[in-house]
Amino acid sequence: MKKKNLFGFFSRGDAGTQRTQRLRKVGSGVLKNNADFRLFSSSVSSAPLRLCVMYLGFILFSAALLFAQPDLEEVQLNTIKFGTETEIAALIQTLRTEEADYLDEEIIALVEHTRNQKILAGALAFFGEREKNDLADRAIRAIEERDDEANETVLAAIDYLGKIKAGNADSFLRELLERGEPRFMNAAFRALGRVGGSGEIADDIAEYLVDYYENRDPGDGNRREVIIALGNTGSVKAVEFLAGIATDSEERIPLRISALESLAKIGDPSGLDAVLTCVSAKDPNIRSAAVTALGPFSGEAVDAAILDAFRDSFFRTRVAAAQASRQRKLAAAVPYLKFRAERDEVPAVRDDAIRALGAIANSDAIKILEDLFTERKNSERVRIIAGEMIMQIDPGKFLDSFVKELDEAKQKRQTALYNGLIKIIGTVKSPNIEPIARRLMQDRGVVEKSTGLDIAANNNLVGLADEIRVIAEDKNEGLARRARRTLEKLGIQ
Repeated sequence: MKKKNLFGFFSRGDAGTQRTQRLRKVGSGVLKNNADFRLFSSSVSSAPLRLCVMYLGFILFSAALLFAQPDLEEVQLNTIKFGTETEIAALIQTLRTEEADYLDEEIIALVEHTRNQKILAGALAFFGEREKNDLADRAIRAIEERDDEANETVLAAIDYLGKIKAGNADSFLRELLERGEPRFMNAAFRALGRVGGSGEIADDIAEYLVDYYENRDPGDGNRREVIIALGNTGSVKAVEFLAGIATDSEERIPLRISALESLAKIGDPSGLDAVLTCVSAKDPNIRSAAVTALGPFSGEAVDAAILDAFRDSFFRTRVAAAQASRQRKLAAAVPYLKFRAERDEVPAVRDDAIRALGAIANSDAIKILEDLFTERKNSERVRIIAGEMIMQIDPGKFLDSFVKELDEAKQKRQTALYNGLIKIIGTVKSPNIEPIARRLMQDRGVVEKSTGLDIAANNNLVGLADEIRVIAEDKNEGLARRARRTLEKLGIQ
């Protein structure tokens, strides 16, 4: 029978030995190998003392393992400095997921001196999502030197400049369009509209885009992008042109829908007649798009058109009516929304009806939402959205009943309901939420602890410092790292 050593592994010659040998390499600073350890321990004549020495060796060995682990941020920093394109791209994706900014300076420095497509595309997307303009010069250089850059890099640079609304990129984007390079035109139209939305140059860009559409050939694949870009400029100069497309029964449906959406984005009263005309269109997709577009407008005719849309047999038009009611906070729509939230056979209609009630938030709407949430016969989906709405409206008032339903869902193992409700409570801001956060942090579950950390961060709960410090030492490194970031955010040493 094979003998086991102190660590529970079999003697030399089996898989246990291989595992021990791997561990020796990490702990080599303590004892070079097991032979050294056996030699040392065998020289001690007293059995109790020998046992103590063996335990001491084990403790030192474990400590070596612990301190051999490099700091995570140091590893990430070294990845930025020395990693492959795949490793760096994966790290940037991790930072995007975690919404972390502590390596921004290192990424900026890296991007300045590389033409690697994966790295540049990932970095530009990461900074663009946060609307950080630190890479604007590098993005413009990618456009200027596009013959030396990968197509994906140039497209990422164009998209980035649009997301940060870089007014100084206007001329570079127009130059791309003037050259008519098909590979970049779609992205350039889209970015130019966003750049125009920055203010002072909106009218000039809108006039340029209308002229391009009418007097040059943007190509069938780009016409819709031009229409969307006009809406993003927010310029009144585009309204007449967009209204003409929206009401043209001979025009393609996708272009008419995009024109309606752009009229809504601009929201100028001069575009209202075109939208109202389309509310009664034969095509149901045009009707639903027109009702959605009514949201930013006002007047009795608008209210009547929205309420009438709740009767449309096409479900998308009913969805649009709910969305328009939500945008306008239309109190007259509350009875219609109640009916749809309770009885519509299409889940998307019910969802938007509940959200509209949450936006209106008068006493009648709140009572309906409370009933939808507490009625346990309702679907989990309905209860989750209704719960989200009441917690947005008055978390202090509804916190106790919300937690009661949360606990009930956990007890009955209603996983979907529980997960939905605990996600909501993690976003709540309320003066009386500290006990809930403490309870969640003391729970065994990772989800519960993580939610408790979110609540602490959102509500500046510095009184939970001890609980957060405990989680910062959790064996789950992802959770521990999140706790450390929470301590940092709260200014706790």
